[in-house]
Order: sequence, then C-alpha cells, then structure tokens
Amino acid sequence: MSVIQFIEGPLWYFTAIVFVLGVVWRLSSLLRFARRRDFTLAKASAASGAWVANLRHFVPRSIFLGPTRFNFYVGYLFHLGLLALLLFALPHMEFLRDHVLGFGWPALPDWAFIIVAEVAFGSLLLLYLRRLMDPVLRRLSDRDDHVVAVLTLIVMLTGCMALARSDVFLRGLHMLTAEAWLLYFPFSRLMHTFTFVFSRSYTGQVYGRRGEVL
Repeated sequence: MSVIQFIEGPLWYFTAIVFVLGVVWRLSSLLRFARRRDFTLAKASAASGAWVANLRHFVPRSIFLGPTRFNFYVGYLFHLGLLALLLFALPHMEFLRDHVLGFGWPALPDWAFIIVAEVAFGSLLLLYLRRLMDPVLRRLSDRDDHVVAVLTLIVMLTGCMALARSDVFLRGLHMLTAEAWLLYFPFSRLMHTFTFVFSRSYTGQVYGRRGEVL
C-alpha cells in the first residue's frame, strides 16, 4: 500500500469514524442536559419560537448591524464560500461520490472553484487579522480560536495547491491537513456548525412560550 492509498483509505476511514462519533457525542451531551419543567401558562408556541429564532437570527437586527457590519458581510462570504467548496469543488464531489455516498452531482468548473476559493480564503484571512488587531477580540480569543483559524487557512491553502490532482504529494498533503481538521472538529469551536441550531432553538422556545419574539 502506497502512502497516498493509506491516507485516502485507512486513515480517512479512521478520521471519519472519530469525526462522526465525536459530533454525535457532543450533540447527545447537549440533549442530555436536564431542564426543569416549566409550569407557567404558555402564551404561545415554544416550537414556533424555536423556528423563528433560528431563521430570524441569520440576519442581525438593524440596530446591531452597524457595529457588526464587517463580521456580518465578510463572515457570510467565508461561510458560503467554504460550503460551496466542500460540496461543489470537483475533487471533493468525486471523493464523496467514491468514498462516502456512492453518487455525485454537478460540480463547479475550475474557474469558478478558483474564484470561490480566493473569496473564501481572503475572507477568513481578513476575519483572522481583525481578531488579531482588534484589542477586544484579541483579549477574548483563546488558543482554540487561533488553532481553528490557522488550521482552516492551511487546509484551504493546500487545497488550492492540490487543484492539479496529478501531483500526488500535494494531494496527499491536502488530504492530511483536511483529516487533521476533521479530527480536531468535534473538540473545538468548529462544533458551532451544528450547535448553533440547538442554542437558537433553546432560547427561541423559552421566549416563544412567553409570547415574546426575539
């Protein structure tokens, strides 16, 4: 077995198992938290409040948009760009088709991949530089914030370098960094990918039951 076969075979499956089990463990831990029963009279639907909170808070209220405008726009550019790369970059789609799902879908052409990758990479770099330069954000940041940002930047950089998939070394390097990212994912703030739904739902259902809209 060659090195690239090991990276894309046994090491990938080990990484996938740790990722899935880690995410399930973190989410099940959230669900196991007991909450005292609310005996107050419900004025409205808690479930409706949870839905509204999840959808409404994709866009901040106008009163808060001014101070957070940079993070809002640049953050959306990064997250949407990263999502597009994960799902619609041709190498990713082919890997998911061949190693995970068994079926594929239309992928981005190379020129679109390069544009989206540059926008996503540049957006993340700007967000991280702001974290380093803003005195408040810098004080609030801990080691995990820096590891997540730097590791994600490295994964995206090696991904761009490996676009010419004929280079086995670069392909293997990108795969290794991506696997490191997935292994770190369940034990870091990257879990906000999933936990934001639980957080918004909990807050929304509490206030929704009271008849208040967040």
